[in-house]
Amino acid sequence: MEIALIKVHGSMNTFYMFEGEERDDYAQLAKHISTIDPDIDGILVILPSTRAHAKMRVFNNDGSEASMCGNGLRCVARYVCEQQNIQKAVIETMKAFLSVRKKAVSNGEIATYAVEISPVSFLLNSVPMNYLNQNEWINKPLPFVSKDILFSAVSVPNPHLIGIVPATLQNDSSHQEKWAQYFNSDNEYFPDGVNVSYVTAVEKGIFVRTYERGVGFTNACGTAMTASALISCMSGLTPYGDVSVYNPGGLVKCTIASSENKIDLELSGNATYLAYSTFYWAQDDIEKSRILFVKNSQEQVSYNKFIEQVTTRSNLFS
Repeated sequence: MEIALIKVHGSMNTFYMFEGEERDDYAQLAKHISTIDPDIDGILVILPSTRAHAKMRVFNNDGSEASMCGNGLRCVARYVCEQQNIQKAVIETMKAFLSVRKKAVSNGEIATYAVEISPVSFLLNSVPMNYLNQNEWINKPLPFVSKDILFSAVSVPNPHLIGIVPATLQNDSSHQEKWAQYFNSDNEYFPDGVNVSYVTAVEKGIFVRTYERGVGFTNACGTAMTASALISCMSGLTPYGDVSVYNPGGLVKCTIASSENKIDLELSGNATYLAYSTFYWAQDDIEKSRILFVKNSQEQVSYNKFIEQVTTRSNLFS
């Protein structure tokens, strides 16, 4: 079976993206492709939808399915808008129908899309998280992890544990890695695992490093960056509105609006095409699966220039 793939990234969160039909072996495909190309974080499957412009399914490189992916959604948004010659669309995801739109940016060389991140819940049973019979956990330490780090649990709808940390814990990620690995193994607190992000205030916004469930440390995680921006606004780390979020893969903008009964979240950033290829998928024999053809895009050149223009991790904490 041959599949036409586009290798894409949002903030260097990298995937193979393709159109498909509903089937039950995409988890196996994600593991097959990730074995051949270990640099990717997973696959994005674009499916028909009877209630939206398209449907997105996301599979991590370990085969697990994510309910949402903000960086991946930007890439899917671009594909759908370009294929249907529209500026705005609605994409069906596992738990929500999300609005997406093309953004006009000063640097027209970089395709940029804004996507809705929803729904938002602070209820621990939505994460799920089990701790002291609590219903919510917002800006409070987990003493068994650290008495100094304020943690918050939120689903958007992917599950996130956000810790506000000093720069020393960004320069040395061993503390984050230790607890993220624990929370994503057999443990009493997060039965389904959790994305763990450490957040630090910087001069022009926040810096976020994420250990992603089913992936490990990643260049960026769209829902994690958005959840981190939300918690940063709630804690007073940064004002509500547009929040610049730096990460190992670059820079995005998260727009946070909160009223008494509603939280609106939007994630804006690049949707970059890296290469076009054909993949031969031997479903029952991974040794026979292979990439048959690759045509590289030149879009990464523009993205690299963009990265050079923004303050990256190398000097954020100097």
